[in-house]
Amino acid sequence: MTKQLKKPNSHSSSSEGLLWLFGAILAVQGFGSAITEAGWDTSFGVSGLLRAAHLPEWTTLLVGLAGVALLGMAARTHYTRRRATPRT
Repeated sequence: MTKQLKKPNSHSSSSEGLLWLFGAILAVQGFGSAITEAGWDTSFGVSGLLRAAHLPEWTTLLVGLAGVALLGMAARTHYTRRRATPRT
């Protein structure tokens, strides 16, 4: 029977992947909804949900900024982990 080696940071790499995913989704939904609503006077996705909740129009930009923040956190953890791993 062969032993399988486990990745040392498998939990942190999956959480980093989720940061990339949720950051991209929030950035596209937030900024895309704001652009679509401003340009074509229609709301969809996040913008439609926020309008149904009677929130101001600028809240879609906050959703986009939250996505950018998550993308920044994912990039930071990616590059610090990459720098910390010894090259062989």
